[in-house]
Amino acid sequence: MASITSTGTITSTGVGSGLDVDSIVSKLVALEKQPAVDLQDRTSTIKTQISAYGKIQSAMSAMRDAASKLTTPTTWSALTATSSDSSMATVTAGSGSGAGSYALSVTQLAAAQSISSKAMASTDTVGAGTMTIELGQWGGTEASPTFTSQNGKTPISITVSATDTLASVRDKINASGAGVLASVVTDATGSRLVIRSQDTGEANGFRVTTADADGTNGDASGLSALAYDPTASIKSMTQNAAAQNAKLTINNMEISSATNTIENAVDGLSVNILKKGDSTVTVGQDKDAVKKSINDFVTAYNTLMNLMRDNTKYDDSNKTAGTLQGDSTAVNLQMQLRNITSTGSTLGGAYARLSDLGLNIGTAGTITVDDTKLTSALGHISDLKQLFMGTDSTNAANNGIATRWRAFADQVTGMDGSITSRTAGLQSRVTANDKRVDELNDRAASYEKRIRAQYTALDTQMAKLNDMSSYVSKLSAMLTSSS
Repeated sequence: MASITSTGTITSTGVGSGLDVDSIVSKLVALEKQPAVDLQDRTSTIKTQISAYGKIQSAMSAMRDAASKLTTPTTWSALTATSSDSSMATVTAGSGSGAGSYALSVTQLAAAQSISSKAMASTDTVGAGTMTIELGQWGGTEASPTFTSQNGKTPISITVSATDTLASVRDKINASGAGVLASVVTDATGSRLVIRSQDTGEANGFRVTTADADGTNGDASGLSALAYDPTASIKSMTQNAAAQNAKLTINNMEISSATNTIENAVDGLSVNILKKGDSTVTVGQDKDAVKKSINDFVTAYNTLMNLMRDNTKYDDSNKTAGTLQGDSTAVNLQMQLRNITSTGSTLGGAYARLSDLGLNIGTAGTITVDDTKLTSALGHISDLKQLFMGTDSTNAANNGIATRWRAFADQVTGMDGSITSRTAGLQSRVTANDKRVDELNDRAASYEKRIRAQYTALDTQMAKLNDMSSYVSKLSAMLTSSS
């Protein structure tokens, strides 16, 4: 410990007097700060409640979204399409599809024109000149072919140098934007240039003409070896596949398509043909999609109810209360949700309550699904639709159950809703408590400064008295010894 200096200044309180001033001041200040500590503890509890309401609001919104899907007409009108031979054709039902069966017969698949050159060494050059690629449709007969250029398409000319190989010609073709794709295929006999239409369909055929740099054309040597123009009797390259449309019938209606995906030949129905043959396409209600929407709602609803129960219950075994135990807003939310769920509607025809279709409400307020019963109920889609999304213009309490769930969630999470208002009220208490804590801490700081000054002064005086007492004792001892 420090000592008193020659000027009488105390360098550490309590040194001269023997008083534990720091300990005394600390304990007195702690007592002064206790109300602030208690208030901070209460604020911490309120913040935990705010957090709990935030989770409830999030779960309520998720439940609202799931309920909203059950009030959307497209959920109930969704269709599914199946093919009796999925290896021959796959089908997809979209908006506007009509339920029913359709006979599908495919006699020809759409194809792209494909030609290939003779084999040559991959390192050989092809000869200098100009290659021109033109898109169009082949017609006429094999003996007298015709070619009709595609409207709006300009022939593309490609300059080939004397050093170009098949690979570099391939790259130039692919970079030209001519509407064809080129590749080099290599086998035991050598490498071949393969050119095919970028798109299928008879209108997407093409011809390749060449102009050799040496002025000799059509002799199948040099760049002429990459020409294909039957109208000029030039077939240096071999056609491996002709450009053609898909040909099929749907319910005996003949259809020609440039692609193997046929859209809207039947309203909203997409057919992707894979091979020739016959198949039956069936379009019907997508019951699995409806079932999934119902199960998704049950999951969201149960998550909300479990969250609210955990936050409001008292755990007797652990003697602990939930964060919102006794909170009237939270308890009322639970009661209102249970009431909506347990109350039926007369709009659903064969189904008046959720239990009629296998959605059973337990003692905890959650819903369990009887899958067998629900699957059976899906055979009456129109009745289910009304039970969930029907609207009673004369009595809102008789609206479809999902309609009421959605409306309730919108109301309690809205700007003036009970969750929003309760959260705002709790937050205002936090703000007020924080302000009061600051005031109490400021008061405690002033109090500490004041009593520390008082005890310092007392310590100084007691130190002086102790000094005087020591001096008197020494003086008395000297007088006694001298006598």
